[in-house]
Amino acid sequence: MILESPAEPSRKELIALIHAQAAEISALKVQVAELERRLGLNSSNSGKPPSSDGLKKPARVASLRERSGKRPGGQKGHKGETLRQAADPDEIVDHFPSICSGCGAPLTQRMARDHTARQVHDLPEPSPLVVTEHRAHICGCAGCGAQTSASFPDGVNAPVQYGARIAACAIYLLHQQMLPQKRLVALMSDLFGIRIAAATLEGMSRACAARLKGFAETVRDLVAGAPVKHMDETGFRIGGKTQWLHVACTILLTFYRTCAKRGSLLAGVTGIVVHDHWKPYFTMTGVLHALCNAHHLRELKALVEIEKEDWARQMQRLLRRACHAANLARERGIPLKLGLVARVERRYDAIVVAGLTFHEAQSPLARAAPERSGKTRGRAPRRTGHNLLLRFETRRSDTLRFLRDPAVPFTNNEAERDVRMMKLRMKISGGFRSTEGAADFATIRSFLSTARKQGWNIIQALTRDPADLAKTLRWV
Repeated sequence: MILESPAEPSRKELIALIHAQAAEISALKVQVAELERRLGLNSSNSGKPPSSDGLKKPARVASLRERSGKRPGGQKGHKGETLRQAADPDEIVDHFPSICSGCGAPLTQRMARDHTARQVHDLPEPSPLVVTEHRAHICGCAGCGAQTSASFPDGVNAPVQYGARIAACAIYLLHQQMLPQKRLVALMSDLFGIRIAAATLEGMSRACAARLKGFAETVRDLVAGAPVKHMDETGFRIGGKTQWLHVACTILLTFYRTCAKRGSLLAGVTGIVVHDHWKPYFTMTGVLHALCNAHHLRELKALVEIEKEDWARQMQRLLRRACHAANLARERGIPLKLGLVARVERRYDAIVVAGLTFHEAQSPLARAAPERSGKTRGRAPRRTGHNLLLRFETRRSDTLRFLRDPAVPFTNNEAERDVRMMKLRMKISGGFRSTEGAADFATIRSFLSTARKQGWNIIQALTRDPADLAKTLRWV
């Protein structure tokens, strides 16, 4: 029996095979380059949080800020926080020598001629709770014989309850310092001898959020109407699902709210909105936009370190120097000179043109594998640097708005800082079991963050009438 050899592929089939392999190799190269890029990203050159760096956290060898030329530490005119002696100490302890250091003769207190003083600042010993008993007396009328009972003061609602200062302290530790409930229960017992239950803490939070609801609504309206406000959002675990926490803030006000959908934006906003180029923000009507250049600097750093693109290094240097010039002008209370602004804008345009020319000269990226129908979906893929350049080109005025308007900051760090504390709450205590609990937390944090920015004593503010505090809010 003679076995037939398999037929050799034709020249046309070989050429088709070569083209298919070339296309597959090209696609694999793109995939490898993208994976290598992802491996090179960290918290210093992307939007990834520092917690994602793990044990490979990069050394902080450079800052995104331009050098100011000032020496490290406190600057001239800076108000120090050095511990100083009190003019009227609470307790004085006198110490007298017993024998003469020269001849050894005995010494008495009457021989004292002068003294030197050293003070020790310390906490007092924890005292037992101050228990105040309110007695509502019943008086009988001598004329008609009717008996009339006195009313208890507002807030005295139960036969036994904790006072406003204990509630304020618990709310402060729970929602400002982010102590978990169990640790807060232990702390209250150790410091004050109070055996408070976790359910009582929950009730304090609900009651506090109800009292502060009107205050938070006032803050919301003030932020929405402020000339410049910052906005950001982050994922929040509520009821076992990922929902969203939105922040809208200024340097004096903070408003938090929870939403089931990320795209649920704050209504009634006017003025300038500073954000990090999340596209739904551009659907807001009647506002101007300012983009966060800290995000841009991190993206440019990745392009410099990983892709080695020279235009990114030039843009990085230009933005840093523009930020430095704008900060110096803001410190002096004067606007940037129009000539300097024009030079920065011309240089910006030149870098964008050079970068686009570079990317348009590159070989196109391979498309994703076609569907079963043989058709490819979507636009042709672009490189990361190309996408960033197109953003710089189309959002030029939003990127450089800080140059012409001194009220517009270079970054969105105000919102970033306010969001960071909320993420810390999730790291410590996890998510929320109910939407009501998350909403209460957002309301209380709106008050606490605003109180801190207003310069109020938080413990004292929590014991005051929120309506009275809302009337004293500074927003410009």
